[in-house]
Amino acid sequence: KRNDVEEDEFRVLTAVKTIYNDIVIIDTSKERLLLLDSTHNVHSKVIKGGKWTGSYWDEFATLPPVVPEGPIAIFGLGGGTAAHLMLDLWPSLQLEGWEIDEILIDKSREYFGLSSLEQPSSSGGVLNIHIGDVFSPEHSAVSGGYAGIIVDLFVEGRVLPQLEQAATWMELQSKLMPNGRVMVNCGGGGEGGVPPPVIGTMCDAFPGQVFWKQLGIESGDNYVALTGREPDWKAWADSLPHQLKSCPGQWK
Repeated sequence: KRNDVEEDEFRVLTAVKTIYNDIVIIDTSKERLLLLDSTHNVHSKVIKGGKWTGSYWDEFATLPPVVPEGPIAIFGLGGGTAAHLMLDLWPSLQLEGWEIDEILIDKSREYFGLSSLEQPSSSGGVLNIHIGDVFSPEHSAVSGGYAGIIVDLFVEGRVLPQLEQAATWMELQSKLMPNGRVMVNCGGGGEGGVPPPVIGTMCDAFPGQVFWKQLGIESGDNYVALTGREPDWKAWADSLPHQLKSCPGQWK
C-alpha cells in the first residue's frame, strides 16, 4: 500500500480504533482517503470528479476479462475502491467482499458508498459483503468456486504473514473454479528493486504460473501478482477501456 496523503487542506471525517484497525477517513479537495494503521498508507480512496486511481486498484479492475464467468471474491474489501471500479466497468459482476473488521465496513458504507453496491444493478451486478476471517476453513468459499480472487490483506503496512506461507496459497487455489485466477497486491519490495517475499512464496506454490510486475513510483511502487496460465495479453488489453489498456503490459 502507499502513502498518499499529500500536503493539501484536509479534514478528518471520522477516527476510531477497533481491535483490528486504527480507522481514519480523510477528506481533501481532490479525494477521500482511508487510513488503517500507523504507516498512514492509503487503503482505499475515492477520486472526486474522476474514477481511476492510478494505482493497484485499477489493476484489480482488469481481472474479469481473464477469468471464467462467475463470482469474484475480494479478500480485504476495505473501503471498496476495487469493488466500485469493477462494478462500474463490468455491471453484471457478482462480487463477494470479505472484511474482518465490521466497524470498518460500517464506516465504508457511510463514507465510501458501499451501500449503493449492495443493491443489485439493472444488469444484475452486486457486492455481497461478508464479515469474517478469510483463512477460516468454514468461511470464504462458494459452491463451484470463485472465478477470481483479489487479495489485498495487510497489517501495519505489510502483507499478512500467512501470505508468505505456500500452504496459504494452496488453500486459496482450492477456492477457485477451473481456470480461475488470483490477483494480489503484494506491497512494496526491498532495496534495489528486490520483489517482496510473497512473490517468491507464490512461485513456489504455483511453478511457472505466476506473473508479476512493479507499478511505477507515481502509482505507489507496489508489486502486483497474477496466477494461472499465461493470458493472451493483446486480447486482454483490447477488452479494456483506453485508460486501462496499458495495465496488461509489463508482467514478468
